[in-house]
Amino acid sequence: MCACQGPEVLRTMNEFQDEYSESGDDEFRKLEGALLNDAVNLLAPSEPLRLTETATVHEAIAKMLANRRAAVVIVDADGRLIGIFTERDVLTRVVGQGRDVHKTTLAEVMTREPEALSPQDRICYAVNRMNNAGYRTVPLVDAQHRPIGIVTVNDVVRWLAEIFPEAVLNLRPGDEIKRPLQVDAG
Repeated sequence: MCACQGPEVLRTMNEFQDEYSESGDDEFRKLEGALLNDAVNLLAPSEPLRLTETATVHEAIAKMLANRRAAVVIVDADGRLIGIFTERDVLTRVVGQGRDVHKTTLAEVMTREPEALSPQDRICYAVNRMNNAGYRTVPLVDAQHRPIGIVTVNDVVRWLAEIFPEAVLNLRPGDEIKRPLQVDAG
């Protein structure tokens, strides 16, 4: 046996592994508890941008850009949620189909009767819907089905960073951005 693998070194390594495993288990329990117990209202969802289905795609895009938002919700005359129009809809239902943004109404391209969350829904349910259904933006509605917020993937990531600030703030030395000059739209 090499001197660097003596009993003292092995004992120290085992103690480190035990401490690391306990720390990892604690972190997992913390996340599991938060996912199962925290409600989506803790995600601090943003105020929804509301339009009617007669608004044009151009109006929706202008409102989304001015407010740096990924979506607008479409409401009826009573203010109840009837649809959502997202960045993805701009690409797939408008640009991808060669539609004129000035002439196309939201009624033609919105997602009708979108799935929505209530403030009491658990974060684990929101993550489930985002993962399984592929949503990046989900409306939050009150008991009368009126939009009161928008929950996004970014909200979930921000919440995770708040739960695990040590992991986010204490990155190991040497971590670097792979393409620092490249900027994406997201």
